[in-house]
Amino acid sequence: MISKGHRKHADLARPLNGNFGRNEWAIIGAPCTTIKVLADNIIQALSPKYKSAYVDTSHNDDEVLSPGRLASGAILEYTDQLNYQQFNYNTPVTPFKQRQLFAEADIVLVNGNHQQAKAQVVIIDLNKEASLQKRIEQLTNIQLILLADNVSDVFDFVKEAISNWQQIPIYALGDTEKIIGFFADKMEQAKPVLNGLVLAGGKSLRMGFDKGAVKWYEKEQRYHMADMLKPLCNEVYISRNSDKQDIDVSYPSITDTFLNLGPYSGVLSAFREKPDSAWLVVACDLPLLDTDTLNYLVANRDTSAIATAFHSETSEFPEPLITIWEPKSYPVLLSFLAQGYSCPRKVLINTEPKLLHVPNPGALTNVNTPEDLEKIKKVLHQKIATA
Repeated sequence: MISKGHRKHADLARPLNGNFGRNEWAIIGAPCTTIKVLADNIIQALSPKYKSAYVDTSHNDDEVLSPGRLASGAILEYTDQLNYQQFNYNTPVTPFKQRQLFAEADIVLVNGNHQQAKAQVVIIDLNKEASLQKRIEQLTNIQLILLADNVSDVFDFVKEAISNWQQIPIYALGDTEKIIGFFADKMEQAKPVLNGLVLAGGKSLRMGFDKGAVKWYEKEQRYHMADMLKPLCNEVYISRNSDKQDIDVSYPSITDTFLNLGPYSGVLSAFREKPDSAWLVVACDLPLLDTDTLNYLVANRDTSAIATAFHSETSEFPEPLITIWEPKSYPVLLSFLAQGYSCPRKVLINTEPKLLHVPNPGALTNVNTPEDLEKIKKVLHQKIATA
């Protein structure tokens, strides 16, 4: 017998996804050729800034046979087409699989004559009036109405079904500039909120004592770093390894729920808490990190990339622990973990982050050992002496 308070599933924060991605629109109410041309124009205009995707259905009226090795019983066929990569599946692609495949797309446009999306662009076209009327129940979140050349007003059945239709922007189908502007505005509004995360849950084994507790600047370094992030972030949290770790209650914290994974634990735990936020993640052992370096990182943030990071001149690799991780990185980080990898640098190396030249390379210097600590003490003492 299941008790009243029993929960069958964990209470997880779910990303604000639709059928394919966070930002998706089904274009409906016009011939498929018209929808494709409109989608092409929008994608061409937005693709320099955003990763765009398109969803449609094959229009072959004949029986469609499985291609290649799928006909022989293979479950998946991959073909390197040189100019692009092609995957063919032999089983239905569920909404869960779809969201995985479209995880990197910033905007997804859908042929609404065949597929649905959480928001809609409705084209009012006499040639498709009857077709649109059959799909009226699919119009759950109309955000834009476009009038074809053969109409001068919205169909009455649309007005009756959509109570707020007068508040929805209405443009001519041929006004491409306004339509592109609409989507550009929507994408700007959809820019993920930036939160800050100070990684302070490490064991500091090489140092021999808690690195986050070192007082380089009059207060413990973890709090000094959090104070540096506050002007740049919506909210700032201290990443902690357990509820028992002593953290000043005036600083919000996130307890690691992915255990024994080092910094990976903190990043994944933050996304588990707030999966639709971007996270400016900073390690607590960077005593030379300055506001100019942080400002430069935020100013050059690329929301269409999986992350924005500095290229380390010392290691010649991306620096993962002073990085802005976008929401689209969450499923990627989880997929690397599922393959047995918990190194955030490996994720950056094997994906496509936005990499920046660091203005002040010394700002990325970290302190892991007592010897490192003594060196940085001398550097800071010299800076104070010459100030």
